[in-house]
Amino acid sequence: MRKLIAAIMVAGTALVGGQAIAADFPYYPPVIEIPDVDYGVSGSFYLRGSAAANAMWAPHVNHPSVTTGSGIFEINRFGYGYSVGAGVGYEFGNGFRADATVDYLSNEGMRTTIVNGAPVANGDHTLSLRSTIVLANAYYDFPLASDSYGAAGGMFGYVGAGAGVAFNDFITNGPGNPDTRDQNTSFAGAGMVGVGYDFGQVVADIGYRALYINKIQNDAAPNPYTLDNNFIHEVRGTLRYRFN
Repeated sequence: MRKLIAAIMVAGTALVGGQAIAADFPYYPPVIEIPDVDYGVSGSFYLRGSAAANAMWAPHVNHPSVTTGSGIFEINRFGYGYSVGAGVGYEFGNGFRADATVDYLSNEGMRTTIVNGAPVANGDHTLSLRSTIVLANAYYDFPLASDSYGAAGGMFGYVGAGAGVAFNDFITNGPGNPDTRDQNTSFAGAGMVGVGYDFGQVVADIGYRALYINKIQNDAAPNPYTLDNNFIHEVRGTLRYRFN
């Protein structure tokens, strides 16, 4: 009996002593590793610059002064040229972005051939065009190599559209009385599609832009003329610089 009581007392002493010793040590909670969260592209402003090669076409040219026929002559050759531009925009962080752009466009050589068009001289007449294009644009960027689009997100595709105004300066070259240079202002629109690579602060893309100029109209020429529904097809490269 004495041995049993002694054993119980020793066990109790050890239990109390162990708790007292444990209380002397600080408690450190377990460390839980939380992975970094990729928030993608946060809202940010950007600057952009573009350069493009272009080909221009219209269905026909209308000469209202022609007295020997309808005065409508088909365009039978594309004009070729280039454009350069710059702009400022904002990314919303969810794939959508918007910007305003100004482009200088040059195009030479779009042609019509006048036959039986008196008083307009018969023969080939070509257009020389310079335009300043001001557009407000909206785009949607989507990933091509991952499930989500983010900063330094690699390959992406985009679609976009824009609307604005074209300030045209132009003259034609051909037989007969020399043309008179004239200017007009017209509605302009654009549709864009392309692919790019997101390096983080810098984004590069290449794409196609279909640019529409509603009307080119020369009322100062000896024989006035109008070109409606003008389409400029562009292969265009762009660099964007983000301000994060």
